[in-house]
Amino acid sequence: MSRPVVAVVGRPNVGKSTLFNRLVGQRVAIVEDTPGITRDRLYHKVEWQGQEFTVIDTGGIILNETDPLAIQVRTQAEIAMEEADIILFVVDAESGMTSTDLDIAEVLRASTQPVMLVVNKADNPRLLLDATEFYSLGLGDIHTVSAIHGAGVADLLDQVVAHFPADFDFVEDNEDAIRLAIIGRPNVGKSSLLNSILGEERVIVSPIPGTTRDTIDTTFQWNDQELVLLDTAGIRRSGKIQGTVEYYMVLRAQTALERSNVGVLVIDASTGVLDGDKRVAGMAQEAGRACIVVVNKWDLVDPGVIYKPGVQRRPDKAKIEKFTEAFRKDCPFLEYAPLVFVSAKERFGVRHAIETAIEAAHNHAHRIPTGELNRLMREATERRPLMEHGRQFKIYYATMPRVKPPTVLLFCNDADLMHFSYKRYLENQLRLVYPLQGTPIRIQARKAENKDKEKE
Repeated sequence: MSRPVVAVVGRPNVGKSTLFNRLVGQRVAIVEDTPGITRDRLYHKVEWQGQEFTVIDTGGIILNETDPLAIQVRTQAEIAMEEADIILFVVDAESGMTSTDLDIAEVLRASTQPVMLVVNKADNPRLLLDATEFYSLGLGDIHTVSAIHGAGVADLLDQVVAHFPADFDFVEDNEDAIRLAIIGRPNVGKSSLLNSILGEERVIVSPIPGTTRDTIDTTFQWNDQELVLLDTAGIRRSGKIQGTVEYYMVLRAQTALERSNVGVLVIDASTGVLDGDKRVAGMAQEAGRACIVVVNKWDLVDPGVIYKPGVQRRPDKAKIEKFTEAFRKDCPFLEYAPLVFVSAKERFGVRHAIETAIEAAHNHAHRIPTGELNRLMREATERRPLMEHGRQFKIYYATMPRVKPPTVLLFCNDADLMHFSYKRYLENQLRLVYPLQGTPIRIQARKAENKDKEKE
């Protein structure tokens, strides 16, 4: 990691996510009075007293639980503890010490990392007094806080920063990093894709729809390019989930798109394009981000692609063309998005997906020189003039005021003359000449006020 790491751990429902949100200064983790809301490791940067560090929120630990999902949650917390330079063990002053607290403390006493015992929900003098019972856990001093009200959190942060080594090798974030938001409806294999890219069990993979609930940032190096993967919760119809945990899952996914350069839309090859896929695709388009479409589980459609360990043949071209045609018909607004056919489970096509996403990010930032842009627009209007109600649409000047996405501003005689089909025509002319695959293009028309009034 490029900065010190602090892991927040503890049994379910002691307020770990509330404390996490208080530490980072914003509502990043989902908080509800329901055990098990946080499942994966959730990372965020914090700055205190000029020192930056990374804090990790984890799911509630139940050591003796045999449920497979609970075991994965515990594994994720254990990985976070191994990554951490300091562990914040959170307990609950209201409910008092439990057998689970005792079990976790026994594990933490054997840890080589410093452990700070945080007694949360110490909201009044009585609870502050009751908090002293946690000294018996044998983890040293207690740090009483009320995460929901913020009491004691500043003092806790002072102590956290004091634990950091003075010679910690700190590296600034790379502003050139490309951020990829992995989006899609539930259970299409988004987390499996992320794990396949990283080659490790970075996030929980489960056949239960909705397992991933928060947006998770993971930084890694791909050749000479730094990438940040944002794994997001499965997106469902928002009208049906208002006020629920899933409502916040959708908000997290939308926020991830806003923070990303590229939306990696994952769809399930075995089910084809469903209404949920179209809705998610629409979100990527509206966000103005570059986009690629990862058709996952292709091994279920074309099982011959992987027929022997370590050996593969080319996918069935006819099946790919058929699927591509169906997708283009169902999602014509994403015609610019390339399709990549993969099997996250078999790690087939994953490298091509990442390289395609990187190319889309570069195209998303592509700027066309003003002289070339004006020449191309002039030639396009000469080849296909636009006439409406006896008036000809004229472009006097074209410029590109911004990129991400590439945005073209046309100064013309009458902006109302340029309808959607002609805008599409101009966009296609740009795509024929410039490397713009994977990125939307915004074309806006504005009346040139300084031009003399056109003679009738």
